[in-house]
Amino acid sequence: MLKRFRPTSYRARYPRWLVGRPLLLTASALCSLGDAMFGYSQGCIGSAFIQPSFLKRMYGVQDISLERIAKGDIEVNEYIVGITVACLNVTAFVAALVSANVCDVLGRRAAMRIGALLLFISALMQTASPNLEVLVIGRSIQGLGVGFLSMTVPVIQAEIAPGHARGVFVTIENLFLNAGFSLSTWVGYAFYSYMPSEMAWRGSYIVFTGTTLVLLVGTVFLPETPRWLIKNGFHQEGLATLADLQDASATSDEDVNRTYKEIVSAIEFEHQQGGDSTWTEIFTQYTRRTVMAVTSQMFAQLNGINAILYFLPENLIRAGFDVPESLLYTGVSSTMLIVGIIPTIYLIDTLGRRPLLIIGGIGMALCLATVGGLQFHVDNLESTSPQLSSAAKGIFACICLYLAFFAFSWGPVPWLIPAEVFPLRARARGMALATGSNWFWD
Repeated sequence: MLKRFRPTSYRARYPRWLVGRPLLLTASALCSLGDAMFGYSQGCIGSAFIQPSFLKRMYGVQDISLERIAKGDIEVNEYIVGITVACLNVTAFVAALVSANVCDVLGRRAAMRIGALLLFISALMQTASPNLEVLVIGRSIQGLGVGFLSMTVPVIQAEIAPGHARGVFVTIENLFLNAGFSLSTWVGYAFYSYMPSEMAWRGSYIVFTGTTLVLLVGTVFLPETPRWLIKNGFHQEGLATLADLQDASATSDEDVNRTYKEIVSAIEFEHQQGGDSTWTEIFTQYTRRTVMAVTSQMFAQLNGINAILYFLPENLIRAGFDVPESLLYTGVSSTMLIVGIIPTIYLIDTLGRRPLLIIGGIGMALCLATVGGLQFHVDNLESTSPQLSSAAKGIFACICLYLAFFAFSWGPVPWLIPAEVFPLRARARGMALATGSNWFWD
């Protein structure tokens, strides 16, 4: 049914003055903005859970104070909190699988536009949400948008990036995701001064709405990937887009034509093998690649990152900080996600993917073990103990190091692996399966 809507023409809408390296960087940055919005949404909900006005509005908690929040005495059903958080993950899992067909038939650009539209609608709903039901519906729609974007963006990055710099482009995409999370923590801290007004938590969603609008408008000017255009019969348009992205003065440029012929040859070879792969072929013909893509995303979620990020302010409160300090230190620690990924930008295409995962995995394990030991020590201390402050600072330091190791390794690399290991005919479905694995284990 979706094939009835397959495009029959293509027109580039980006301004000509962007042609060349500026177009390549703008397209990459715009795609990465989609990931930034996913990271931002994680921080929004984490900061909101320690806001008295949010707890009163959404969960009906009366006479809530910062002191009660610091003690963990908020009287909210943990299952309802779990549903509030997990509803996004469930719909993102579904959308990641569905988006494969959309990405193949309608195009990468169309799939990203759908994701941006869903994010914008969800941002409006969460900003104005009068109760928990509307918030959950908004987060569920947000999950659909995030599912589309998290599957589509790595594919676009891999297909527009020069072959020698593909790892850099996907790493920059992850840098934006981390920057989005970090931004949300600082925005949450900035709006904290509006307490007890609901602007203390709605303010973050207002910023979210404005940014998703920028993303939605930006997709209008986003170029389609040359590989999708050529594969779907738009050869001249694909050649022209390839020239525009490579800063060539004409489509007759030698490098442009060499790349064009390589793409055509790859597509012809894949057509000889039956065209687009089926879901059955993903598991039978590309078994080892599928296992690699799925397990890399699985381990990226099972290394403890979600327990840290989703409830980072609460984790810091439990460590011994008060509410204002927890918001401040959440912002400080989140910047380590940006600091940690900077070396990866320079190392991922030289050092390789596997060494980064090994180094990062060892570092994360040591940090988590130390956090666990220190937290056990804190839980056995009296609230007036002089050791509480030093132990809390130790936990904070280890969390910072953990986030830096994650950003260095298991943050960006698992997104690059599925985008690289699958051939073009299987890339959309393979990436969808890997992204679905991410959300399933999330």
